[in-house]
Amino acid sequence: MSGNSFGQIFRITSYGESHGKGIGVVIDGCPAGLTLDESLIQNALASRKPGQSSITSARAETDSYIIQSGISNGITTGAPIAFFVPNIDAQSKDYEVLQQAYRPSHADYTYDMKYGIRDIAGGGRSSARETIARVIGGAIAQMILNHYKIEIVAYVSQIGTISCTKHYETLDLNSVQSSLVRCPDQTISEQMIAAIEEAKQEGDSLGGVITCVVKQVPVGLGEPVYDRLEADLAKAMLSINATKGFEIGSGFAGTKMKGSEHNDIFYKEGDQIKTKTNYSGGVQGGISNGMDIYFNVAFKPTSTIFKEQETIDNAGNPLMMQMKGRHDPCVVPRAVPIVEAMTALVLADHLLRNRSARI
Repeated sequence: MSGNSFGQIFRITSYGESHGKGIGVVIDGCPAGLTLDESLIQNALASRKPGQSSITSARAETDSYIIQSGISNGITTGAPIAFFVPNIDAQSKDYEVLQQAYRPSHADYTYDMKYGIRDIAGGGRSSARETIARVIGGAIAQMILNHYKIEIVAYVSQIGTISCTKHYETLDLNSVQSSLVRCPDQTISEQMIAAIEEAKQEGDSLGGVITCVVKQVPVGLGEPVYDRLEADLAKAMLSINATKGFEIGSGFAGTKMKGSEHNDIFYKEGDQIKTKTNYSGGVQGGISNGMDIYFNVAFKPTSTIFKEQETIDNAGNPLMMQMKGRHDPCVVPRAVPIVEAMTALVLADHLLRNRSARI
């Protein structure tokens, strides 16, 4: 199985399965001399882990990590950094029904066809538990970004049909973590929680949208033609479990505008070049222009639901299936730190690439 690494200079490689001994990550290309902020790592993991509330999976994992290499006296050495997070609450018996059956919209069928074998317990590598590796790698990447004062904040802007339509500049993004669904609009947040709880009671699930905002981005990040900054961000986001859409800046809404309306006009403010509008989402020609980067990521409804569904077994015979176990009725709130982590990984990688852009 290839495709377990992400990044060019700042690069992570993840390993492990949902119901195996644990999840690990090797971080390569991190500069030496970086002071490790363990609270940043643990806070990000706590924001991602299951069992946070009544609207998340009840799986009880502490997600405590073990540092295996690359750190000496709290400082990065320049060597590969390895973290390992043990699994302590896997319940593989919940998946025995999947020995022959294919869950609708899951990776069961495609894994069988591609590899001829699959790990039925928790979905193996297809499980969202793999994102532990991304969150740890992203936390290390954020430590690099902190030296450049780059800020990344993601929040839930839609659950099902309930949307926070306010522009991010009018929201208090410092209040994201105080919301159970990580939506900074309190009124909309309460409506989202009610919708998720209703879907849970029905044995069903909901999807949604996460908006991510990056501030204090320097000009010049991005490597045209194929490694455009927005292209790498898109790949990063669409590599996250359950994602089905990505748009940056004006996105699809920009298709309804004329060029005279959509063009971002330049002006000078002090020593800085800025644009009067930011329909470009902070990226032009694949390169950051110094304005805020903002984008949306769409997540489908959780595939595992507790309603009885039609499916087939691996011989093609029809059957009815009803899943057991512990699953999120909506994955979107727990995906917020994952979106932030993948954003940090892309930006840290491009910052390090940018060192060789000019003499």
